[in-house]
Amino acid sequence: VRADFMTALLAREMLKRKPGSPILYDLRSSKIVPETIEAAGGQPVRVRVGHSFAKAVMRETGAVFGGELSGHCYFWEAYKSDSAILTLVEVLNMLRAHGNPPLSTLVKPLLVYHGTGEVNFRVSDKEATLQALEERYGKASGATLDWLDGITVDFGDWWFNVRPSNTEPLLRLTLEASTSEQMQEKLAELKPQLGEEDAH
Repeated sequence: VRADFMTALLAREMLKRKPGSPILYDLRSSKIVPETIEAAGGQPVRVRVGHSFAKAVMRETGAVFGGELSGHCYFWEAYKSDSAILTLVEVLNMLRAHGNPPLSTLVKPLLVYHGTGEVNFRVSDKEATLQALEERYGKASGATLDWLDGITVDFGDWWFNVRPSNTEPLLRLTLEASTSEQMQEKLAELKPQLGEEDAH
């Protein structure tokens, strides 16, 4: 089960105990995550990738919980740190509270959008590639753009984030769309602009 879906599911459980609380999610997460948090009465807080950033924002906002696409889950009650054991306990309690269904049953309503996951590309000049994306998409009709972590461009029915690796000559693409066909179309559109796809 993808970690952003687990963030959404566990956020609902946390919000039953702490109604209206802020919940963190990393910017690579599916749009269903903030939508689920809002529907449960919480305050979705979008954060950049990395545990140091998540912990800092958790301290600033008083968020009770947060999750990253990498699988890290952060808990206010665990000193704002990530805890695999506490995550496991919360998942088991959630399943019990729902009558012990298969986890896939709880995840299924979240499978609304179609995403690529994170795809790596080798590039010689990461900054120039990001600037070219801003030039092409930043002024496009209906686009909203931000630089929270790399570049994110959102058109409403589809969005993408491209962020540079801090340790390798790679750009990492995450893309999501309303339909599988649109996702494939936009992926094919972006690939030639991002260099050579990295198979590892």
